[in-house]
Amino acid sequence: DRVAKADAHVVRRLQAAGAVLLGKTSCGALAYGDLWFGGQCRNPWNPAEGASGSSAGSAAAVAAGLAGFAIGTETMGSIISPANRTGAAGLRPTFGRIGRSGTMALCWSLDKIGVLARTADDNARVLAAINGPDAHDPGSIDWPFVPARLDDPRTIRLGYDPAWFDGDDVAAVDRKALEAAKALGMKLVEIRLRALPYAALAPIVAIESAAAFEALTVSGDDDALRWQADAAWPNSWRAARFVPAVSYVQMQRLRRRAMMAIAEAMAGVDALVHPNFAAHLLGIANHSGLPGVALRVGFIEQPARTLFEGYVPPARMPPGAPRARVPRSVSLTGHPFDDARLAAIAAALESALDMWQQRPPLEA
Repeated sequence: DRVAKADAHVVRRLQAAGAVLLGKTSCGALAYGDLWFGGQCRNPWNPAEGASGSSAGSAAAVAAGLAGFAIGTETMGSIISPANRTGAAGLRPTFGRIGRSGTMALCWSLDKIGVLARTADDNARVLAAINGPDAHDPGSIDWPFVPARLDDPRTIRLGYDPAWFDGDDVAAVDRKALEAAKALGMKLVEIRLRALPYAALAPIVAIESAAAFEALTVSGDDDALRWQADAAWPNSWRAARFVPAVSYVQMQRLRRRAMMAIAEAMAGVDALVHPNFAAHLLGIANHSGLPGVALRVGFIEQPARTLFEGYVPPARMPPGAPRARVPRSVSLTGHPFDDARLAAIAAALESALDMWQQRPPLEA
């Protein structure tokens, strides 16, 4: 029943740039979980599984060739995860770069508007159109953006930790990103991220969103939401009301330490390259407001996965389960407001990997 009274800031920017707006794509209920208006949003590469959550509709539309690009949002992985599942190129800009007025809030200090497109270069072109200050968004930061091109990849230093590319949850194809970087002459620099209890940042999302949707909890209208499991929003919001103020302040102090830790780790490099969900990096980057790119590196054979499964290693695959060839992505994480260089690095790697042209089979 919620009908917008005016176009969102990002819509007005697109219209001013001459974009042809085709329509709205599917978003999971309150950007979390696997409940959808009109049925599950499916992965074009394997319709037996979903296209992840939240901005999945935008990613699926691009992957299926229904649109050249689509707008998505990310609070905690909602661009990166659908991009990984569908193979779309995902761009999460620096926090504050894209105005959010007219967009439903989930977490004021974490919400970011970004782009899902066919290539990293397309992402940069769309970002150039929607970049700009928003007088009605208190988090908006007026910072210029001009798409860049990487003239000499040999000048680029990429940070990584070898441990990120080991373990059961890492596909062998993830390492192709490192191989492509070496082939281009990029310098791979081993880094170490300071050990901190990064997982303790997780409640911030539930606490902020509980404030944003307080009326639902207080009125009891959250009882009408279909998903009522312990991890679902209704119970997360109720529990958030019992978090002591002291604990919340300590979480924010940890958040600042996390920002400092990743800044230290990235001090001598242009960007980090890593599996999407390695070493709490997705959470650290989002809590720090850092830009990120999801880059397709290849394909893997997978059974139909549940919403929260990124990769099922062979040892954990159900015996006899049908498998499908699906895309696989890794992430690049950049410095604040260095989005142009990050997109240029992604474009160079994308060209070297030579995977972006492949599209889902029509018979799927």
